[in-house]
Amino acid sequence: MSSATLFRLLKVLRCVQVTLVFIAPQQALCWVITCQEAILHISNGGTEREYCIVHNHSWTPLATSLDDAKQYPLVTMTSTVLCNASEITPDVVKGKALVVMRGDCDFSQKALNAQNLGATTLLIASNKSLITPSANDSEYSKVQIPLALMRYRDFLEAQQVFGKEMQVRLYAPPHSKIDPSIAVILLISIVTVVLGGYWSGACESHSLTEHATAARVFVFFSMFSVSSSFSVRNCNISVRSLILAAVCITIAVIWGVYRNEERWIWILQDLLGIAFCLNFMKTISLSNFKICVILLSLLLVYDVFFVFITPFFTKNGVSIMVQVALGPDASGEKLPVVMRVPRFSAWAQNLCGMQFSILGYGDIIVPGLLVAYCSRFDVWINSSKKIYFVSCCIAYLLGMILTFAVMLLSGMGQPALLYLVPFTLITSAVVAGCRGEIKQFWSGTTYRHILNIY
Repeated sequence: MSSATLFRLLKVLRCVQVTLVFIAPQQALCWVITCQEAILHISNGGTEREYCIVHNHSWTPLATSLDDAKQYPLVTMTSTVLCNASEITPDVVKGKALVVMRGDCDFSQKALNAQNLGATTLLIASNKSLITPSANDSEYSKVQIPLALMRYRDFLEAQQVFGKEMQVRLYAPPHSKIDPSIAVILLISIVTVVLGGYWSGACESHSLTEHATAARVFVFFSMFSVSSSFSVRNCNISVRSLILAAVCITIAVIWGVYRNEERWIWILQDLLGIAFCLNFMKTISLSNFKICVILLSLLLVYDVFFVFITPFFTKNGVSIMVQVALGPDASGEKLPVVMRVPRFSAWAQNLCGMQFSILGYGDIIVPGLLVAYCSRFDVWINSSKKIYFVSCCIAYLLGMILTFAVMLLSGMGQPALLYLVPFTLITSAVVAGCRGEIKQFWSGTTYRHILNIY
C-alpha cells in the first residue's frame, strides 16, 4: 500500500470519526413524532377536566371520541405498583378503572394483574417522562383492557379537584399523518444543503484566484455542547465583528436558558442547527469522490443498523437513535441535534405539549458533504452551469421526498440516509459518466493539482 493511499484512508477514517462525534448521538432519520397520545376525561357530575395520557395502539384500542368512550368509576391504588395481584382485593376494582404507580415490573404484568382482578381500565401514574407502554408481540393479545400512562402530578391535581369520586373516560381523537410541518422540514433541509454546498464552492473559487483575500470570519454556534460559539480566523477585530459575535453569543445563551420552552425555542434551535450544518459542510472538505463513496456508504450502514436492528436488542423495542434524540426519560432533556418544527395540525397541543416533526443533522450534513464536493468540482472544471452541484441538489430533494413518502405510508420513522445516499451518489456518478469525466471526478483534488500546474 502506497503512502498516498494510506494517507487518504486515514483521512476517510478521520472524517468518519469527526462526523460520528457530531452527528452520531442523534436520531439520524426523518421522523414525525406521533406519540400515541390520548385524552383522559375526568368528571364528578358537575366538574370536568381533561389530561394527557400516552397509550399504545397495539394494546386494546381506545375510542375515537368522548361520546363513544365508556365511563367507569376510578379506584385509586397509587400505594401499589400492582406487580402482585394479591396486593388488591378483586371486589374493590371489579368493573372499575384502576390507577397504580409505575415501576418495578413490566407494563404487561401490571395489565394482566389488573385484568385478572376484573378492572376495566388500567392507568399507570408516572413520576418520569411519559413513554409509549410497550411489550412483546405475544403479550399484546393477552391484555384485553385499555392501558395508558398519565403524569403523577396530573393525578394529584385531579385528586384535589375531584376528591375520591371520579368518573373517567379515555379516548384518542384521530389525527392526520400529513402535516404542513413536513414541508417546513423539507424546506429547511434543502435550503441548508444548497447554501452549504454553494458556500463551499465559493470558497474554493476564491482559493484558486490570485487575489483571494485571506480575511475570513468563521462563526460557530456552539451552545450545542461544541458548536454555537464563534471563532475568528485570519482577520482583524472590527466593530462589525464584535457586534456579530455579541448577537451570536446572545442567541446561543438564550437557547441554553430557555431550551425546554417548547412554544418558541424551536425557532432558535433550528437557526443554530442551520448555522452548525453550514459550518460543518464548509469546514470538512472531502477531497475526491472515492472518499465520498466510502464515507457515505459507511454512515448509511451505521444509520440503518441503529434504526432497524437495535430495536431487536432494546427492552422496549425502540431504536437507540430514537431514544437518544427524544431525550432520557428521567431528565426530560433532549439533545439539540435535530431540526424541530411543531405539528400544526396536532389536536393535543394544550394537554400533552407540542408535537414535533424532526430531522437529524446527519440527514443534512452527510449528503451535504457530497453536495459540497460537487460544488468544488464544478469550480475545478470551470463549469458555468454548475452541473454537478445542481444535479446533486436535485437528487437530494428527490431523496427527501421519497423518505417522507415512505414514512407517511409506513407510519414509522425512516433512516433518511437509506434513500439520500443512493440518490446522491448514483446521480453524481451518472453525471460524471455522461460527461466523460468519471476519472477526474473520482480523483478529485489530484485532478485539481494537475489543473494548477497547467
